[in-house]
Amino acid sequence: MTSSFSFEMRTPECLLGTVPKECLCRGREVACDKAQLRAVPSVSSNVTLLSLQWNLMSKLFNDEFKKYHDLQKLYLQNNNLRSISTYAFRGLYNLTTLYLSHNKISSLKPGIFEDLHRLKWLVIEDNHLSRISPLTFHGLNSLILLLLMDNSLTRLPDEPLCQYMPRLQWLIMRRNKINRIDENTFASLQKLDELDLGENEIQDLPPHIFKDLKELSQLNISFNPVQKMERNQFDYITNLKSLSLEGIEIPNIQQRMFRPLRNLSYIYFKKFQYCKYAPHVRSCKPNTDGISSVENLLASIIQRIFVWVVSAVTCFGNIFVMCMRPHIRSENKLYAMSIISLCCADCLMGVYLFVIGAFDLKFRGEYNKHAQLWMESIHCQLVGSLAILSSEVSVLLLTFLSLEKYISIVYPFKCLRPRKHRTVMFLILIWTTGFIVAFIPLSNKEFFKNYYGTNGVCFPLHSEDTENIGAQVYSVAIFLGINLAAFIIIVFSYGGMFYSVHQNVITKTEIQNQVKKEMILAKRFFFIVFTDALCWIPIFILKFLSLLQVEIPGTINSWVVIFILPINSALNPILYTLTTRPFKEMIHQVWFNYKQRKSTDSKGGQRAYAPSFICVEMWPLQHMPSRLIKPTLYTDSYEMSLISQSTRLHSYS
Repeated sequence: MTSSFSFEMRTPECLLGTVPKECLCRGREVACDKAQLRAVPSVSSNVTLLSLQWNLMSKLFNDEFKKYHDLQKLYLQNNNLRSISTYAFRGLYNLTTLYLSHNKISSLKPGIFEDLHRLKWLVIEDNHLSRISPLTFHGLNSLILLLLMDNSLTRLPDEPLCQYMPRLQWLIMRRNKINRIDENTFASLQKLDELDLGENEIQDLPPHIFKDLKELSQLNISFNPVQKMERNQFDYITNLKSLSLEGIEIPNIQQRMFRPLRNLSYIYFKKFQYCKYAPHVRSCKPNTDGISSVENLLASIIQRIFVWVVSAVTCFGNIFVMCMRPHIRSENKLYAMSIISLCCADCLMGVYLFVIGAFDLKFRGEYNKHAQLWMESIHCQLVGSLAILSSEVSVLLLTFLSLEKYISIVYPFKCLRPRKHRTVMFLILIWTTGFIVAFIPLSNKEFFKNYYGTNGVCFPLHSEDTENIGAQVYSVAIFLGINLAAFIIIVFSYGGMFYSVHQNVITKTEIQNQVKKEMILAKRFFFIVFTDALCWIPIFILKFLSLLQVEIPGTINSWVVIFILPINSALNPILYTLTTRPFKEMIHQVWFNYKQRKSTDSKGGQRAYAPSFICVEMWPLQHMPSRLIKPTLYTDSYEMSLISQSTRLHSYS
C-alpha cells in the first residue's frame, strides 16, 4: 500500500511563514520530497501534513517531531531509515496517519508509539522487521489499520498481538516468513474486519485460532504450506464473506468445514474440484484449471471435438499401416518389423485420447462431482501410463531408426549392418524400457504420490505440487533427459545423412537427376525433423519454464497434450510409410493389376502379366538383390559407396 501526497488546491498560499527552500508549502501542508534531506527539517509548529518521502534519512532521533502538536499526517516512505529512537514520535498527539514503508527498519522498540493515541493508519510495509512485540503497539487506542506486509517476520508472539489496539479493523501481514501462530495471537480482536496472512510459511493452524474474530468478514491464508485443517477450523467466524485458500492442498477437505459459513459469498481454492465442498457459496474460484472445468473434463469445445478427431486420425492411420505393411513386397523385413512396432506405439496414443474423450462424455455437465475420484482412480493412472508408454517407445524407436539409417548411408560397408537378432533385441529392449518408465510411478505411492493424477487428462507434463520433489525430478529426467537426448540424436543423424550424400553427389558425379533426388531427400529429412521439433520443442520449453518456477496456464498444457504431443503419432504413418516409394509403387501395382483385369475381362479372357517389382528401402546394401547392385562393373570401393548411397537416395524419394 502506498500513498501519493497532493496539496489541497483551495488553499494555495502558504500559512506557515518561512519553509526550507527545498520544500513546497501550501496552506498548512509541507512537502520536502526528493530534497536529499539527511535530517528532519525545521518548519512551523502549526504544520498539519509533513511529507519527507524519497530522502536520505537513516535514523530518527528522540523528540524529532515534539513541537509539531498539530501534525496529522506524516509521510516517511522511501528513505534509508534503519533505526528509530524510542521517543522519536513523542508529542504527536494529533497524528492520524503514519507511513514508514519502503525503508530498512529492522526493529521497533516497545512504547515507540505510546503518544499516538489518535493514530488510525500505521503502514510499515516493505521493511526488515524480523519480530514484533505487543508492547511495540502500546498506546495505539484508535488504530484501525496496521499494515506489516513484505517484512521478514518469522513468528508472531504467543500473547495477544493486538491487545493495545482494541479498534483494529484491518491487519495485513502478507508476504512475510511467519511459520508459527499461537492460538491466542489474535485474541481480543473483536472488531477485526480483515485478516491477511497470505504468502507466509504457516504449516499449522491451531483449531481455535479464529475463535475471537466474531466480526471478521475477509480472511486470506492463501499460499501457505498448511498441512492440515481441522473440521471446525472456521466455526467461529460465521460473518465471513470472503475466504481465500489459494495454493493450499487440503487432503481432508469436506463440506463440514464450510457449512457454518452461511454468509460466505466468495471463496478461492487451489483446485476447482474443491468447489463442490462449498456448494452454498455464490462465487467459487477457480472454476477451471485450463484443462478441465466445473462442468466438463475438457473445458473447451475445441478440445472436446479435436480429441476425437486426433484420436481417429492417429488410430486409423497406424492401424492402416500395420495392415498394409505386410503387403509391401520388400525384402527388408527388419525395417518392416520396426515400422510396425512404431505404429503399435503410436496407436496407443490414439487409444489414450479415445479414453479421455470417452470419460469426458461420461462426466459431461457434472465433472466436478467426479473430478477428485477420477484423478485418484486406477483408470486415470493406467491411462496416463499408456500415454507415457506410447510417447517413450515412439521416441526411442524413432531414435533407433534414425541411427540405423545414418549407419546405412554414411558407413555402408562397415560391419554395422542390422541383423535379425540384433533388431529383435533392440525392439524388446525399447518396449521394456518404455514399460519401466511408464509404470515405475505406480510402484511407489509414497515417493511419486499421485503422479498421473495432477490434472484431468492424467498426463504428467507439469506439476504445481512443489512438495512432490520426487515426481518433479522424474518428470524432468524423462522430458529433459531421455527425450531431449533422443531429439538431438535424431537431428544430428538426419543432418549427417544429408551432408554425406550431398558431398558425394556434388564432388564425384555429374548426373543432374541425382541432384534432383538429393533435393527430394532434403525435403523428406526436413519434414521428419520438423515434425519432431514441432512436437518436442514446445514440451522442452514448458519443462524449462516449470524448472524456473514460471507459472504455466493450464490451457497451454491441454493444448500440448491434445494437439502437440500426438503430432508424431499421427504423422509417422505418413512420413515413414504412406509417402515412401515402396508404398507408392505398391499402390501403382494394385491399380495396374486392376486395370489389366478390367482389360482382360473386356477382351474375353486374355491375361496380361505385369512385371514384378521389388521395393528397395532405406537399409544396407547387403539386403538388396545382387541384380540391382552389379558389383562386377566397379572395382573402386569408393565408387561402390557412391552406388550404395545413390540407391538409398532413390529409395528415400
